[in-house]
Amino acid sequence: MQASAPIDVLPRNRVRADAFLAHLRSERRLSPHTLLAYGRDIEQLLALAGDADLGEIDVAIGRRMLSRLHAAGALRGRSLARMLCAWRSLYRYLMRDHGFARNPFNGMRAPKSARTLPKALSPDEAAKLLEFSSNEPLDLRDRAMFELLYSSGLRLSELTALRPGDVSFEEETVRVTGKGNKARIVPVGRVALEALRHWLPVRAALHADKDQNALFPGRSGRPISPRTVQQRLRMRGLRQSLTGPVHPHMLRHSFASHVLQSSGDLRAVQEMLGHASISSTQVYTHLDFQHLAKVYDAAHPRAKKKG
Repeated sequence: MQASAPIDVLPRNRVRADAFLAHLRSERRLSPHTLLAYGRDIEQLLALAGDADLGEIDVAIGRRMLSRLHAAGALRGRSLARMLCAWRSLYRYLMRDHGFARNPFNGMRAPKSARTLPKALSPDEAAKLLEFSSNEPLDLRDRAMFELLYSSGLRLSELTALRPGDVSFEEETVRVTGKGNKARIVPVGRVALEALRHWLPVRAALHADKDQNALFPGRSGRPISPRTVQQRLRMRGLRQSLTGPVHPHMLRHSFASHVLQSSGDLRAVQEMLGHASISSTQVYTHLDFQHLAKVYDAAHPRAKKKG
């Protein structure tokens, strides 16, 4: 009987995992991106479980699993914490629908790793990046995309999902759907609105006979892929001779940092970014402090180093 356990256990664990992911898709209606992340984390759990039934995993085994991942060094504390969250969610589902008696990962915490600050462009670097002089259709599209990312602090997934009707020129806002299918209204700056006004007529002419749902279509007429946006922005950064690679999330970081430096209103920045918790936004206070520290070092007579 013992020799046949792997034949019985592995399919059973797989069925449970697939049922959980189906639950996330149909009942919780998580985004495809979030579902992929859950899927990767659950696959890691199944790999660590090996021949063991998920119902046999207790707290001691769970801690050994986490220790193995931490010792391998491939995942940071934040990634391990996210993985633990997925594992806890799986076991909550298994307790509810599959009669499991315990959740071995309840109360378990991932080891902390050094917190790195998000990289942000300076206002001058952002202005340099967005210096567009071309009237080529794809360049007009790129300028509108990049200006909107920087103007409104959108996530990449939010940008690529936009439709023309999501932008209100009268109210100077854009409606976006963020994590957990939560919608929010975000202000759009004057320069970004101008870039969008230049892009929309070109967009209509380029894709008059194709799908008109996407605000930013690719060459096929379908919504532009996140990978394409990343590549186009990286190329733009190289052309503008910026130091280091530029990625879409860097424009989101820059938006948050620059608004916070000017206003000091952390709650407003939280709402515009669509953060569920203020703790996610507080990282930008560290960026703001870095800016203030540089000003202090350059201006205060007692802060200057002797030559």
